Amino acid sequence: MKVAVFSDTHGVTSPMVQAVRETTPDVLVHLGDYERDAEALLRAFPDIPLYHVCGNCDYSAKAPARLVVQFGPVTALLTHGHLYHVDFGRVDSLVYAAQESGAQLALFGHTHTALHEDVGGVKVVNPGTAGKGRNLTWALITIFENGGIAAEIRPLSL
Repeated sequence: MKVAVFSDTHGVTSPMVQAVRETTPDVLVHLGDYERDAEALLRAFPDIPLYHVCGNCDYSAKAPARLVVQFGPVTALLTHGHLYHVDFGRVDSLVYAAQESGAQLALFGHTHTALHEDVGGVKVVNPGTAGKGRNLTWALITIFENGGIAAEIRPLSL
C-alpha cells in the first residue's frame, strides 16, 4: 500500500495534486494548514481515500486534531503536531501518544521540516512543507503486508 502524505500546504495545491497524479497512491493524507487544501485533494481524486486533520492555522475547522487509522496491518496516528509541541524539536510527546494509541506509525507536520526516524518502536514521519518555503517536500510511505513500513521524503516543484 502506498500512502501519500502532505502537510502545511498553506493554499498551494498544484504541486501536491501533481505528485498524486505521478505516483497514484492508494491513500492520501493531509496533516493540516489548510483544511481547504485537503478538500481540493478530495475534489481532484474522489476515488482515493483521504484522511485529514486540522492544523494550527485551521480556524473553525471541521476536521479533528488527531486521527487513529489503519493502513493495512499498520495503525497510524495522524496529527498536525502543534498539540504535541513538536516545534521545540522533540517528538517524545508524539511518540508517547502513538504508543498509547497502539500505533506503529506517527505522521505529523507543523515544523515545515521533513523527518523520518524510528523512536521507541514508532516510525515518525514529517513530510515537511508542501506549500510554504524554499524546499517543498512530501512523504511517500509504503506499508507492506507483513507490517513493515518504508518512508521516503520526496521533493515537490512549483
